[in-house]
Amino acid sequence: MIPDQEGPATPSEAAKFDDEHYPAYTMGRAADILGTTQGFLRSLGEAGLITPQRSTGGHRRYSQRQLRLAARVRELVDQGTAIDAACRIVTLEDQLHEAQRRNTELRTGD
Repeated sequence: MIPDQEGPATPSEAAKFDDEHYPAYTMGRAADILGTTQGFLRSLGEAGLITPQRSTGGHRRYSQRQLRLAARVRELVDQGTAIDAACRIVTLEDQLHEAQRRNTELRTGD
C-alpha cells in the first residue's frame, strides 16, 4: 500500500534538487557516487574541507558542491598527494575560482 500524499511536489520543492548547496545525498550515496569509502568522506570533514549538514536523526547529508570538492580531492589523492595537502589545494582552487567569478561580476556590473 502506498501512503497518502498531500499532492505533487511544488516547483519550489523540486527546485531544491537543482540547488548545488542543498544537502540531498546521504553519506552512503555520496561515497557510492564518488567511488570511495564513507571513511574518506569523514576524513574530509576532519580536515575541514567540507562540513556536511545533519539530518534530524544526526546522519550526514552532502550537497552537489561538496561532492565536487570531494571528487577533486580524490583525484589528487589518487595521484599520490597526501589528503591534508589535497584538501588545502582544493580550498585554494575554490577560493581562486570564487575571486575570479566575483572579479568578472564586478567588471560587467552585475
